[in-house]
Amino acid sequence: MEVLFSGDNSSPGAINESNKRSKPGTLFPVFLIRIFYVKRFVLMEKPRNRTQNIGLYMNRIYPFILIITIALSTSYCSKTSDFQSDSVSSYMNFQLGKFIIYRLDSTVKKPFDDTAFIVRSYQAKDVMDGIITDNIGRPSWRVVRYLRDTGSSRESDWVPIQSYMVTPLDNTVELIDNNMRFQKLKLPIKEGFSWKGNSYIFTDTGSDYGYLDDWDYTYENVGMPYKPLNTEVDSTITVAQADVILDTDTFDETIYSKEVYGKGIGLIYKEFFHREYQAKKTDLFPKGYTLGYGIKLRMISHN
Repeated sequence: MEVLFSGDNSSPGAINESNKRSKPGTLFPVFLIRIFYVKRFVLMEKPRNRTQNIGLYMNRIYPFILIITIALSTSYCSKTSDFQSDSVSSYMNFQLGKFIIYRLDSTVKKPFDDTAFIVRSYQAKDVMDGIITDNIGRPSWRVVRYLRDTGSSRESDWVPIQSYMVTPLDNTVELIDNNMRFQKLKLPIKEGFSWKGNSYIFTDTGSDYGYLDDWDYTYENVGMPYKPLNTEVDSTITVAQADVILDTDTFDETIYSKEVYGKGIGLIYKEFFHREYQAKKTDLFPKGYTLGYGIKLRMISHN
């Protein structure tokens, strides 16, 4: 059997002749000689104290720690920069004449009853009516809401009842309704991203809108389908806004709010309910007293 060694220009025959000239008992592998001298050098090296050993160890390991840290940082930055958010306007439809028709269920106090609520239902149509400017000169859209009976299908039955304003910005969509400014959508559109959507609303002590204080708007189910009524929308985002229940011996309060937006459509679902109950009984209110209201919008169709 021939044994070849890479990097050796001699022939196998030369190696065999060399082996024949070696005396019995003098053959010693080269790699063992190298190990021997390395071991000897280590054993003869001047002993170090504990501090020197730690310093030497840290000097050897520090470059590896630095390399690992840089690699992890680069990986994190790469993952962060790879994320691409949809624009906030992609979940609206800012075109003149665009509309959405909803089933609107309005929860109101029952007449002549201090604690009960009733639900009144309508069809609602929100129409992009025109471009205007807000009070600081920013381009905005006026949206007009019309109502008609739930059983009606006649266009002539639509009656305008209110208007509100929507302002699309680079990273936010603001809505002004009843002189209150809400930040309805905000970048980045990402699962779990949260912001203070009611931060422009006065909610201090004495305000009628204290229940809107400190809401955390949070994105959920980003890009998932949603079925507001009978028609499923393929790509949506849910904005969870509030879910609070307070219950004491003398006072109860419920606050719930959620909105869902369809990509290229706008608001397809909204549910809001606020209720306060004062349990203290008086001659005027022998059962206690309840106040509050609610609204539920579910999209039927859009153009």
